[in-house]
Amino acid sequence: MKMTKTFAALCLSAALLAGQSLPVRAEINLVPQDLSAAPALSAASLHQLSWQPVDPSKTQITTLANNGQRLNADTLAGPVAAYSLPANIGELTLTLTSEVQRNQVFAPNVLVLDENMRPAAWFPSRYFTYQQPGVMSADRLEGVIKLTPALGQQKIYLLVFTTEQDLTQTTTMLDPAKAYAKGTGNAVPDIPDPVARHVSDGTLKLKVKTNSGSSILVGPLFGSSGPGPVTIGNTPAASAPVSYTPAAAPAAKREPMLNDTESYFNQNIKQAVERGNIDKALKLLDEAERLGSTSARQVFISSVKGKG
Repeated sequence: MKMTKTFAALCLSAALLAGQSLPVRAEINLVPQDLSAAPALSAASLHQLSWQPVDPSKTQITTLANNGQRLNADTLAGPVAAYSLPANIGELTLTLTSEVQRNQVFAPNVLVLDENMRPAAWFPSRYFTYQQPGVMSADRLEGVIKLTPALGQQKIYLLVFTTEQDLTQTTTMLDPAKAYAKGTGNAVPDIPDPVARHVSDGTLKLKVKTNSGSSILVGPLFGSSGPGPVTIGNTPAASAPVSYTPAAAPAAKREPMLNDTESYFNQNIKQAVERGNIDKALKLLDEAERLGSTSARQVFISSVKGKG
């Protein structure tokens, strides 16, 4: 039985309320940047897909029908949904919902790709858990994904699909009579819960919000050389205590950076200091000065002194 969960790794959380009761939680060990179990998809096949641009101000509703676009991969089943998201508007919080219809549901898997369509993170179907119906929502599978596009990218991509293995599974829902009894404090009737069969079609809803608390970095760091591996997740904190004194300024600087880029670094340095993540703030300072910032050091010092 799929249940709601708290995803602790990398500060990704799905704290979702159903009705007026707090859903049961179960720990799920999931590291999104571990792509070892993700399906292998060729770059050529990914580029052939039609990627649908997503407007963050609107809820994207996608109907997956058997005649929809597909990928030629052994483990995938049925049509796929392919989304193109803006990567230059800050950190993103994505809520993906798959509605139960006539006791059938599409069990989504999500592969996140960077601007160059290189796999960056993978969320298998077990990440999207059953949510009870509410006043404005139906029975559904749902998950919340938080992403931080690396500076300099214009787009990132979201591929949603189900697998042959998912089609062999089911989702146990909550009977409406039980939900009502729990909500009113009455005795819960001893009746079986309905079961939704996993199918290869269905209806998806994607909501996108920008925020400042995301934690998965998608794409190479701005200014890095060569293709390199995709960097995902926060840099682990140093084992030794972090000094509040910034390193000496580099002797040679590049030409002054653009105002928008300098503002981006300054804002993130302030936020890192406010959250007590001095290690991250120092790394941002070093990167900013390497790229030619003339104000990042003062912003760091002022923030540490409480004047930022």
